Amino acid sequence: MAAPPRLVILLLALAGFASMASMRVTDAMLPALSQAFARPVADVAQNITLFAIAYGVMQLAYGPLGDRHGTLRVIGLATLACAVGALGSALAESLPMLLLFRTLNGATAAAIIPLSMAWVGDNVPYEQRQVTLAHMLSGAVLGLISGQVAGGFLADTLGWQAAFMLLTLLFLGAGGLLLEALRRQPALSPPKADQGRIAFFSRIREVLLISRARRILALVFLEGIAAFGALAFVASHLYTRLDVSLTQAGLMVALFGVGGLIFAALARPLVARLGEPGLAAGGGVLMGLGFVGLALASLPVLATASAFAAGLGFYMMHSTLQINATQMAPAMRGTAMAVFAGCLFLGQSVGVSLGGLVLRLADSLWLLAGAGLWLLALGLAFAWLLRQWHGERATAATAS
Repeated sequence: MAAPPRLVILLLALAGFASMASMRVTDAMLPALSQAFARPVADVAQNITLFAIAYGVMQLAYGPLGDRHGTLRVIGLATLACAVGALGSALAESLPMLLLFRTLNGATAAAIIPLSMAWVGDNVPYEQRQVTLAHMLSGAVLGLISGQVAGGFLADTLGWQAAFMLLTLLFLGAGGLLLEALRRQPALSPPKADQGRIAFFSRIREVLLISRARRILALVFLEGIAAFGALAFVASHLYTRLDVSLTQAGLMVALFGVGGLIFAALARPLVARLGEPGLAAGGGVLMGLGFVGLALASLPVLATASAFAAGLGFYMMHSTLQINATQMAPAMRGTAMAVFAGCLFLGQSVGVSLGGLVLRLADSLWLLAGAGLWLLALGLAFAWLLRQWHGERATAATAS
């Protein structure tokens, strides 16, 4: 490689920070947006749904584009394009305009994290890959924390528009740095040989023909429905149930991301000690306890601890899904990882829509508790599948 992997991972973490901050920035400001546009929380929450739909659908384009033109080049250009959606959101004077630019933001942010994972899959040996992914994605986790906290804090102080202006500057900086690094060292993202017309759907079809790939994609879709769908409403739930400010609610929810940072710091010993099935099962248990705890918490300290447990559990299970996803289709890793991320965030869009429906019929307590039980069952099911796959691999190795 022409550049130290550490430099590339740092730049990808910076771009991932901006992407995830943008995705979660409106979680804690939903009550403020509801007041600004004189619409119910369920209506303004559509900005999260549309962001996630655009994010998921655009994976169909970015995966094959990354395979053909180089993952890092596509990431850099898409990061700069994110600034347009963020700036438009800041200047929106009506809810339809906000929804339009949030959709654009989701469509452009879609390239960043899945293609970053594809680059790691192409350049890091499998034995080191889960730890490397955890370290690189720590930038995305920091973005999740910062987006939730900054969204609530700025909505309380300077106004919700300030959060989007800050994101605009962040995207410009991250994209500019990445493209400058590519200009200095083009070997970081060499163009691949001409493969003719990009056959989007045939590439995706080849991934979907793989049995294990279908199972992994189904698992991450179901994970996105429950985890990210419920997470979008946690700050509003705490704001109402505990009678705290938006800033306080955002800080409590940010402990979800802190759980992810703790996992990134401890990834090596946790992977060695628990193995993939242990991480999946333990993650499911922690998410179940965490989301049920958030639903029932009567004190801020209990909500904070529950958010931390849910976040640690999510990253334990999700990183295990990621490492298996990098091996779904090694010959088309960019496409495979893009479809993987697309399923996650299409699941989020479905989850937010279902959450809005639940809120029209029942209290948010039932939404969060149901998500916790869903994720508990999902983690245990994934652990069972991993044991089956590892057994098949051991049998095949013995036979050969």
